Amino acid sequence: MFSRLNLKPTLALKRSVRSLNTSSIPPAVSLKRSYLYVPSSSDRMLEKSLSTRSDMIIYDLEDSVPPSAADKTAARARLSAFLGRGDLPPRERVAVRVNDISTPFFRDDISQIVTSKSVGSLVLPKVHSAEDLNTVSTAIRDANGNALGLVASIESARASWNLGAIAAWKSEFGKLGGALTALLFAAEDYCADTSILRSSSRHELLYTRSSIVIAAKAFGLEAIDMVCVNYKDLEYLKDECRDGRQLGFTGKQAIHPSQVDVIQSAFVPTAAEIERAAKIVHRMEREHALNRGAAGLEGEMIDKPMILQAEKVLRIARAADLKIPYLDSES
Repeated sequence: MFSRLNLKPTLALKRSVRSLNTSSIPPAVSLKRSYLYVPSSSDRMLEKSLSTRSDMIIYDLEDSVPPSAADKTAARARLSAFLGRGDLPPRERVAVRVNDISTPFFRDDISQIVTSKSVGSLVLPKVHSAEDLNTVSTAIRDANGNALGLVASIESARASWNLGAIAAWKSEFGKLGGALTALLFAAEDYCADTSILRSSSRHELLYTRSSIVIAAKAFGLEAIDMVCVNYKDLEYLKDECRDGRQLGFTGKQAIHPSQVDVIQSAFVPTAAEIERAAKIVHRMEREHALNRGAAGLEGEMIDKPMILQAEKVLRIARAADLKIPYLDSES
């Protein structure tokens, strides 16, 4: 995080360098750090979304739209017209949050949205079980839409109980029924369902948040942390982001554009983490060339698990276009 985040490199990295052979590291990942909600009830908000730097943009047909049938219909028509524009972000950055399967609006949302070539993902609220995903998948297949990524929103005690089955879900229709790509935590809905009392420490949500991360990682999914409702308090947001990243979340939801830069800066490795990862990979390349599988580095024993962690750090750094130091042969 050197030049991009205006951090100065350490003295150790100012030495003359030789290229580090990182050919064994897989290509950079596609980052999905911030998920910004955009109300589909507002032409102004839709237009403003075109200038956001958020990795993901979620055009919302659910909570940000008033619950009347007239308002839902108008928002859906407005969004459908907007998605026909030619100046939208790439489809892999565009998602739509539809109304949940228990509402009378779900089928119309699906039929009008899934055929849009501009939409890459659907955010599915109130997913309580794998059976709910089957219902969504059937609706997508029936609508003859495009292949879509599905993001399951975990909002209830039932969903938490069924996390394993939800995370393991696969559509019986293959790509025609959508593919689960992420689990997302809707903390406010979850607390309303479970009677959990929120605090600034977030300790009361530790079990659920950790469970979501573990389920997501077990099945190769992204794990998206809760919204920070104190959207004007960017220092609190930074703390919440650090907490989420430490738990293993890969990204976080945003409800205001001012949150995006903070989130995207938080869900990447720090300068110190990148430097340490580069040192580990460099050192172990040298040790492997000498037929050794482990080595000491700055008081730590380095072996395969730590190499895998270091490679992951460097993949994310590459994707975020952060500077990766190259160490000389004596480093």
